[in-house]
Amino acid sequence: MRLPRVCLALSGDTAEEMLDTAESLARDNPFLEFRLDYLKQPLAALPKIHRFLEAHQYVTAVGTCRRADSGGKFKGSLASEMEVLTKANAAGCQIVDLELQSALKAKPDAIARLRSRAGLIVSFHDFRGTRNLDETLEKMLKIPADFYKVVSTATTLSDNVAMMKFLQTRSDKQALIGLCMGEQGIISRVLSVRAGSAFTFGAVDAEAGLKTAPGQVSARDLRSIYRIDQVDAATRVYGVAGDPIGHSLSPVIMNTALRRENVNGVYLPLHAKTIKDLIHCVREIPLHGLSITMPYKQAILPYLDNTDAHTTKVGACNTVVRGQEGKLYGFNTDIAGVIRPLEQRITIESAKVLVLGAGGAARAAVFGLKERGAEVWVMNRTSVKAQKLARQAKARTMKRADLRKAAFDVIINGTPVGMGNTRDCPLKDAEIEAKVVFDMVYDPVETHLLQVARAKGIAVIPGVEMFVQQAARQFEIWTGKPAPAGDMLRAVTIALQERAAAQKQQKREPSGPSK
Repeated sequence: MRLPRVCLALSGDTAEEMLDTAESLARDNPFLEFRLDYLKQPLAALPKIHRFLEAHQYVTAVGTCRRADSGGKFKGSLASEMEVLTKANAAGCQIVDLELQSALKAKPDAIARLRSRAGLIVSFHDFRGTRNLDETLEKMLKIPADFYKVVSTATTLSDNVAMMKFLQTRSDKQALIGLCMGEQGIISRVLSVRAGSAFTFGAVDAEAGLKTAPGQVSARDLRSIYRIDQVDAATRVYGVAGDPIGHSLSPVIMNTALRRENVNGVYLPLHAKTIKDLIHCVREIPLHGLSITMPYKQAILPYLDNTDAHTTKVGACNTVVRGQEGKLYGFNTDIAGVIRPLEQRITIESAKVLVLGAGGAARAAVFGLKERGAEVWVMNRTSVKAQKLARQAKARTMKRADLRKAAFDVIINGTPVGMGNTRDCPLKDAEIEAKVVFDMVYDPVETHLLQVARAKGIAVIPGVEMFVQQAARQFEIWTGKPAPAGDMLRAVTIALQERAAAQKQQKREPSGPSK
């Protein structure tokens, strides 16, 4: 049976809700799983599902009715579960999914009868970790089936490595479906298909909570962002590593660039709880390039075999390249993210620049600007950190009390103040005086700092420009190709607009009981 790479998992409180979703998405997702255990009366829903499948004969359907003691929602008996699956097949589901716990209790002739009519998946879910994959499969092989589905939970990035090695060694003998649940399991959800998994699962809308397993990615994102249908043995793997990482827009922007420049690569979010876990993952998958974000920009330095001058100066690395021999090379492209947008507006040499903050982004701005001959002042909430940075970069410090007496060509916000909240601002309105105001915060696109500057007629540089330019430089380092900065900017702008619209919608919707 030749199957698409992504099976869209459908849930819903009612059959009508489930089928409305199927109707709207089936053309783009002709491989559907009906989670019948989500329905209060799954048997009553089957005639409606039958009519849908009769009208959409291009659809391949999986019927699943997972019992509560196996991690599902069905509270009926084993006999009731078997009845639902048998009738699901009669309603048009070509494949049915039977959990290992139920399969071990069912009579062999009942399973044989079910399999004689439908393709049978015997599945096992471990909701606690990734353990004993080979032993679990040996137990499953005692049940004759067409597919064996082994799903674990990733508590580390390294669990994905274990899952993919398992698939690589065992999928040549059995038709396997394998992946890791959880936020840290996204690597396996995208890459398992090249390791030997028959297919993977996608959610209807992961952001809106319309998913049937923890960490499930939407089917749309699997196809449009991660290009899962093109992932093969030659696909180079890149990623952004941090903690947390869930809301990073780097996968959107970088996968846009890879697609635009026809690079056979995929870029994934990597939620690394420890630096050692991340390094293990880099070496074992292997990863060809990494974007490093908080809190690992300094922590990764001891693991690098060599670094560029900017990384050495700033004392932080945001870009890693894995060489063919396995060595890791560090770069800092945050400086490019600051300098490139400024160069388009002003002459940097001799410009008077105030940098707010003394963290990683602010440090990159200070060193980059000093390198190009600007006069730089540092102002930070903690004066000791400002003095230390100014001393290292041969810049000067500025006290808040002296701010109104000074005149600047550029004010740069290198702090997180304003992130996610347009009302917060690192300066009072009266203190915002310059020819150009540059806010490194990019979410929201229009911070309070930028709003005030615009109202005063000051030229502004939104943080999204820095985000794009530092990413563009990363892309150039990894691929040796010019980055499609315009396409990258459009992609992240659209993503931010969609995120803002979704947040507004959530605020408007009345809160109710969780589902």
